[in-house]
Amino acid sequence: MKRIVFVIITLCVVIATHIHAQGINWQSMPKQNKSLLHINTGYDYGLVYGAGYAYRMKTKPPILLHGTYSFPSGKKLFDDFKVRIGAQGRLFQYSYFTLSARAYGIYRRYQNDVVRMQNFGSELGLTAGYYRKHWFVAATIGFDKAIATHFKHSATYKELYSAVQDGWYEPATGGNYRYGLEAGISFLKSDIVLSGGKMVEQDFQSDYIIPFYAQLSWNYKL
Repeated sequence: MKRIVFVIITLCVVIATHIHAQGINWQSMPKQNKSLLHINTGYDYGLVYGAGYAYRMKTKPPILLHGTYSFPSGKKLFDDFKVRIGAQGRLFQYSYFTLSARAYGIYRRYQNDVVRMQNFGSELGLTAGYYRKHWFVAATIGFDKAIATHFKHSATYKELYSAVQDGWYEPATGGNYRYGLEAGISFLKSDIVLSGGKMVEQDFQSDYIIPFYAQLSWNYKL
């Protein structure tokens, strides 16, 4: 029983550690801009930092290949981190209204005095909003799923619970939904984006102690 409780708690920590979607103003991206750099910071169970790069493909509608790296603040900055690789693209546009989708593969690492966890997962999401050249506002929803996690327990923990085993585990739930709003202003080659919302666990019955997130980000078009 203690083993099961421990696994559930640590998975929740991993899933809720890092910020997710990156807001993009689709109307302020001229065709000659092939790349986009961004940095962000925000609150997500603590102070979190991130950076990323996106490459715009020569497709209609536009699709961005996207890679990001994020980590929480702390004494050991590289013990915990998340890497996302995937794509974000515009699905539908009518006048200034746009619907876009995103899909990412995720690798996460989390370590404390008890266990080191390496997790593979996925993220899917939709964003719908009103986009003008110099500003935008949108609503977004996403689902983050932890598919498989590798546990490597410390010697101290093994002394307390000798039956514990290292290895790969597939969580029964291991996912969460996020929904919220994002708004941004665009000028020259930059976007400043503010986003925030709520997160809820996959079963819709459990909730986080502080079930809210917020993010401030800066995009720079090359």
